[in-house]
Amino acid sequence: MEKFYTLPTLPYDYKALEPYISETQLTLHHTKHHQGYVNGANGIFEKFDKARKEKTDFDVKATLKELSFHVGGYELHDLFWRNMAPAGKGGGGLPKGNLAKAIDEEFGGFDRFKKEFSAAASSVEGSGWGVLSYCPETKRPLIVQIEKHNANLYPGYPVLMVLDVWEHAYYLDYRNDRGKFVEAFWNIVNWNEVERRLAGVMR
Repeated sequence: MEKFYTLPTLPYDYKALEPYISETQLTLHHTKHHQGYVNGANGIFEKFDKARKEKTDFDVKATLKELSFHVGGYELHDLFWRNMAPAGKGGGGLPKGNLAKAIDEEFGGFDRFKKEFSAAASSVEGSGWGVLSYCPETKRPLIVQIEKHNANLYPGYPVLMVLDVWEHAYYLDYRNDRGKFVEAFWNIVNWNEVERRLAGVMR
């Protein structure tokens, strides 16, 4: 019965995203913050198991809210790691194929898309994420801000690309200059992974 979350292995080593994300910053983010969501979610599942086995009560509302916070953080970080890659080795450059076509059709070109996404990521409040999503109804890419991931595990649509803009994601490298971190992100976007996600939702 015991099935719990585990910390995913990064698809690159801790130095691989330098100079845009330092080894120290990435190590801390992955092994402390992402691990914190793993530990938090698992602790709640253990609480569920114990309460149900012993037939005791717990505060359902508070516990489920806490669980959504940890699961949301877990899932978004897992997506975040995979939509980055070392610069020049899968990261950076420009999107291609159907992704490039979708961006051109929706935004009128990559530069406009980059400008809008950067503005969204730079201005999001709270436990913030900038997100490129996809609207199945209109079949259009959509930029979304997630301000509280415990209330927005996903924005309701498939996620193509995410950028973590909590201070824990960049403070060691960029201090309080979120905009500089957002600009650096474009050098390590794994467009092949974003394209793969788009292909999965366009079927």
